[in-house]
Amino acid sequence: MDRESFQDYTSNGNKAKPTFSAGEMQRRADAIRAYMATTNIDAALFTSYHNINYYGDFMHCYFGRNYGLVINHTKATSISAGIDGGQPWRRTFGHNVTYTDWDKDNYFRAVANLTGGVKRLGIEFDTVSIDMLTQLKNHFPTVEFVDIAQPAMKLRMIKSAEEIAHITEMTRIADLGGAACFEAARVGVAEHEVALHSTATMVREIAKSWPEGELLDTWTWFQSGINTDGAHNPVTSKKIEAGDILSLNCFPMVAGYYVALERTMFAGHATDENIRLWNVNCRVHDRGKALLVPGARCSDIAKELNDIYASEGLLQYRSFGYGHSFGVLSHYYGREAGLELREDCHTVLEPGMVISMEPMITIPNHMAGAGGYREHDILVITDENNIGNHNITAFPYGPEKMIIS
Repeated sequence: MDRESFQDYTSNGNKAKPTFSAGEMQRRADAIRAYMATTNIDAALFTSYHNINYYGDFMHCYFGRNYGLVINHTKATSISAGIDGGQPWRRTFGHNVTYTDWDKDNYFRAVANLTGGVKRLGIEFDTVSIDMLTQLKNHFPTVEFVDIAQPAMKLRMIKSAEEIAHITEMTRIADLGGAACFEAARVGVAEHEVALHSTATMVREIAKSWPEGELLDTWTWFQSGINTDGAHNPVTSKKIEAGDILSLNCFPMVAGYYVALERTMFAGHATDENIRLWNVNCRVHDRGKALLVPGARCSDIAKELNDIYASEGLLQYRSFGYGHSFGVLSHYYGREAGLELREDCHTVLEPGMVISMEPMITIPNHMAGAGGYREHDILVITDENNIGNHNITAFPYGPEKMIIS
């Protein structure tokens, strides 16, 4: 029996309330189209979580199926699998095509229908797999494929006023998650119980702030003792012990946007060496925030902060860069790698960028003061005041505030 290649869900409910205004979404489309025009790109096929979401306001559920968003010079259309019903159409800012599983190549038929006559097609070299590229070349043998991932990333790095407002509200919610962690963390309580309390607190607040939004992907990593040695160590059922170093990591997710709050804490008491190390890390944190100003170069910031650690004999215990861009990103679909506070990143900070300051040192378990120390604030780079940035994180940090009873 022959089955249809596509299904029409455009009458299945009404369009959902978008995350951003029509003007904001048009601004994004206009910016990428301007780049496409200057480089003779006829259309772009975005396949990553972040760009499908950024240009279409649609966060897909991959589950082994292909998704996409085709932008040409007049139209934007998401491509989704039939298993999702009408949700992709309701959420996409723009048009939608839903393909079925009845034939193997229906996804590529959808791409073909949206890119007829295209000579140069932009694709994301950093996320298109070898298998996907092979299939694209087989289906479109006369098309030239050019990278559009890096130019799109550079456009995403400068946030609009609407994006900054969105991120600011999320950061407020991250602070609430931190307060929930501090409230629940007690000697004898398991890490997962603290994390559950924090995550539930954030999800409930997200539902209040975005009553018509989708509630997905918000999470908390709460670590204790040895588990603090890595910033991305998952939650376990380990119970907090007296004197444990603790690390709260709260991550509200709203419409594909991610923010973070990270803080060092101690259970009951901290040793003199714990306090010394903690204070050094807070000093790096404070200096780092002061350096986040327009015109500063990421690599120069990293090098200056390295000098503080080196002066204390701690540089070898630094575990990663000092911060990164925030926006459409997540632990499972990546980050804006062009804006990181690392020695090998020479990007110059500009107003409208949103970036973290998050110094971390990890002291090995056999040494005095063992554990992972990290603090994390999010700052908006601005030229509207004499400081050069606006810190949108309000949660306290340091030994005077973060030793739990």
